[in-house]
Amino acid sequence: MLPRILFALTLLCTALPGLAQEQAYAEQSIYDKPLMERYVLDELKTLRTDQQDLERRLIIQITDRELAVADKSLNYANVTVTYFFYIIAGVASLIAMIGWQSLRELRTNTKKMADQQLKNADEKLQEIAESYEMKFQALERELKRKTRNISENNKEIERINEVHNLWLRAQSAQTSEQKIEVYDEILKIRPGDLEALTYKADAAMEIQEFHWALSLCNRVLEVDDTNAHALYQRACAYARLGVEEQAISDLERAIVGSESLRELAAEEADFETLFGNERFDLLIESGDN
Repeated sequence: MLPRILFALTLLCTALPGLAQEQAYAEQSIYDKPLMERYVLDELKTLRTDQQDLERRLIIQITDRELAVADKSLNYANVTVTYFFYIIAGVASLIAMIGWQSLRELRTNTKKMADQQLKNADEKLQEIAESYEMKFQALERELKRKTRNISENNKEIERINEVHNLWLRAQSAQTSEQKIEVYDEILKIRPGDLEALTYKADAAMEIQEFHWALSLCNRVLEVDDTNAHALYQRACAYARLGVEEQAISDLERAIVGSESLRELAAEEADFETLFGNERFDLLIESGDN
């Protein structure tokens, strides 16, 4: 290629002096022009074609070298990763062979310790819960007991007030029958009330119901055989029924329990049949002495 270029340049240099003396080459007829220009153009075309081929070959060589470099790089990376993986696998296998038992024991011991701690915590919480539950139950029972006591006390206060009002009614009653009705209401509220039974026996004596009065006094004395008021009322009933000795005996026992009944007996109309009886007179006179 290079010799051809040099040859063409030589020809041009040789032809230039002759051209100055002749008519301008461009003004000449196409039939008078030599074939030199055609030759030069062909050489230039050939030169350009060769240059393109050279460029194409260079591009192919560069591409091949780049591919070779890339292939070597990939191969190196693959080998490196493979060796690194082998190293990691070997180390992991070594650790697994040497430390697996220790790791398993550590895991087992940790699990046992955690389970034991959880068990202890559950037991402690259960104990605390049971303790508070027992305390709450005791507190609930105590509250129920106090509530029941308060309720009973309120009811008792209501009964006391009602009984107190009934006693006031009994004191203001005009007849014995009215008093007996009031005493019956008291006994409905407080069954077996000894004082109400005794006063009811007194009211029965006022309406000449001696046997009824005697029965009421016996009910009182079955519970309290030292009740002075009941003994006095029974003595009155016995005196009205003609049982003098029993009447005097009950009167003696009544006076022992309450000395004030001696003076009351001296003026008691129910004991009219006993006046003149030595025991009765002696019992009355002992109080005067």
